[in-house]
Amino acid sequence: MRLLEIENLRTTFDIHVGSVQAVRGIDLHVDEGETVGIVGESGCGKSVSMLSLLHLLPDYARVTADKIAFGGTDLTKMDAKAMRRLSGDQIGMIFQDPMTSLNPLFTVGSQLIEPLRIHKKIGEKEAAQIVLDKLRLVEIPDPESRMKQYPHELSGGMRQRIMIAMAIMCDPRLIIADEPTTALDVTIQAQILDLIASLQKKLGTAVIMITHDLGVIAGMCQRVVVMYGGVIVEEGTVREIFYQPRHPYTWGLLRSIPQKSGEKKKLVPISGSPPDLIAPPPGCPFAARCPYAMNICNSAMPPMRPVSDTHSARCYLMDEGAPDVKWEGIRA
Repeated sequence: MRLLEIENLRTTFDIHVGSVQAVRGIDLHVDEGETVGIVGESGCGKSVSMLSLLHLLPDYARVTADKIAFGGTDLTKMDAKAMRRLSGDQIGMIFQDPMTSLNPLFTVGSQLIEPLRIHKKIGEKEAAQIVLDKLRLVEIPDPESRMKQYPHELSGGMRQRIMIAMAIMCDPRLIIADEPTTALDVTIQAQILDLIASLQKKLGTAVIMITHDLGVIAGMCQRVVVMYGGVIVEEGTVREIFYQPRHPYTWGLLRSIPQKSGEKKKLVPISGSPPDLIAPPPGCPFAARCPYAMNICNSAMPPMRPVSDTHSARCYLMDEGAPDVKWEGIRA
C-alpha cells in the first residue's frame, strides 16, 4: 500500500545572489513498511527534499509540488499548525547531528516526554513510562539515569540513540533518517544502522534513508533513488542499482566505493564539480562531468526512461542509436 507519494516537488532558495534551485521536480513514492534509500553527493538535494516535505525550511525557501500525499492526506493543503501535528506524530525524523538537534538546556527526559504530551495528550507520569520503554527499545543502558542527564553528558552514539528514540516516540508510520551516522566512528555507525534496521522490522515502520554511502544503502534498503543536481537520475531496486546501473553518475558512485581490505582495486573519482544550481544547465546536470556526454546532453534534460517495472534512468545513452556503452562492473 502506498504511504507517501510526491510528484514534481520543487524547492528554491531566494538569496542575495539569486535563486538556488535545490530540488528541480522530483517524483518519489514510499510504500508501507518499505525502506527507501536516497543517495547522492553533498548538495544534490537529498536532505532539502525531505525537509521540504516536513515544512522545516526557512522563510526564504519556496516549495511547490503537484502532489504530496501521505496516507491519503494532501500535505500541500495543510497549514503550519496541522503539519506540526502530523510531522511529530506520524512522521519522525533522525537528524544528522544530534548534538545540535537536542536542546542543551533541558534534560534528555524532558525533551523525550514533550512530544508525547503534545501529540498523545497524556500525563507526565504515563509519558515518562513510555519514554523508558522506548529507551530500552533503542538499547540505552540504565534509562532512568539517562533521562536525568543533559545532552552534553552523553557520548555521540548515545545521543544518536536518543534521537532515534525521539523519532519513534509516537509510533510513526514513516521515519526519515538524514545521514544518521555522519559524526560517528565506524563501530558505532554499524551499531546504529543495525538498530534502525531492527526497529524497522519490529515496528513495521517505513524508512527513508538519506546518505552518500552506497554501502549503507546495500545493507538496509529495498529500493534506491539516486539524485544529482536537484533531480533524480536513476531509481531501482538495490540489486538493479548495484548490478545493472544505467546512469553514468551511478557508475561513478559505484567505482568510488572502497573495497574490502586486502583487495587491490583502484578508487576512481568523478572528475569535475557539481553544477551551479543558481544557473543550472538546460540539459543533463551530469553532462559536464560525464565521459560519454553527447551534444543533446547539454541542450535538453533527458526524460526518465523505464528499464523494467521497478527500474528507470534519466540518460540519453538509453536511446536507440546512442553509443553502446555498458556498465562493466568495478575493475581492478
